[in-house]
Amino acid sequence: MSIVVVGSVAFDDVASPSGSVKGILGGAATYFSLAASYFTQVRVVAVVGEDFGAEHEDVLKKRGVDTRGIERSAGKTFRWGGSYAENLNEAKTTFTDLNVFEKFQPRIPKEYEDTEFLFLANIQPTLQAEVRRKMNGVRLTGCDTMNYWITGARKELAETLKLVDVLLINDTETKMLADEKNLPRGARKVLAMGPKALVIKHGEYGATIFFREGAFGIGHHPFRAPTLPLDEVKDPTGAGDSFAGGFMGYLASQPELSREVLKRALFYGGVMGSFAVENFGTERLQSLTRDEIDERFQIFCELTHLE
Repeated sequence: MSIVVVGSVAFDDVASPSGSVKGILGGAATYFSLAASYFTQVRVVAVVGEDFGAEHEDVLKKRGVDTRGIERSAGKTFRWGGSYAENLNEAKTTFTDLNVFEKFQPRIPKEYEDTEFLFLANIQPTLQAEVRRKMNGVRLTGCDTMNYWITGARKELAETLKLVDVLLINDTETKMLADEKNLPRGARKVLAMGPKALVIKHGEYGATIFFREGAFGIGHHPFRAPTLPLDEVKDPTGAGDSFAGGFMGYLASQPELSREVLKRALFYGGVMGSFAVENFGTERLQSLTRDEIDERFQIFCELTHLE
């Protein structure tokens, strides 16, 4: 089965205790696509500028990603800079140049209309809703957002959340969206806004999935997946997007969608996120093998006694 991701393709400048790099390929849609490509066919919808060359597109093509949905526009590609000098869990943004991404209007190629899974990466909520309505035949829609939209476009985001099945955000965003300091209560409030499931990312502490009553089968208890202890984290940029790619990619590879499948998807999300941080940018995601992924998944199983 295939999955469409709509989001950013960017060039990043990153500094961490392990070093610094400039102009490396990044962006939410890029990380997501590469991570998900190990599980299913991925189709990407994004916009890039004239500085996005064939060598950059080949990074995606070599993983079998369908790039027909990448629009080329006059100007420069979205650029972002961040530093992790003080805290590896949080980047200090040094600059953001939206460039062609500022006027991004997602266009879904006709060839993508039969796609069964959709992931709306972190873009303006109104654009997310427009894409979801165009892709009204999808089997499951995942969605990401951020504090900027939660505070600045709450009404629009509320409409988008009525259209998605799984929302993937972090602890702070959950509390902010729910206007609630207690995380479990906040999760229930977010689920009442529309999603059938809420995945809360805890960074180096794993992820928790909450289910709306009656969604994806019987039961209502949340489920927590840990992360692997890593010897070194070189670049946390894109870890959350890689997590989403592993999570959604695994779901798209499964014939049925049950609570057990979504729980297992949490672990594959954690696996892909753990690989992403081992090197700068998308380098590690470009060179993986499925055997490496399954071997790390098995370590997760042993850590948690997952059958």
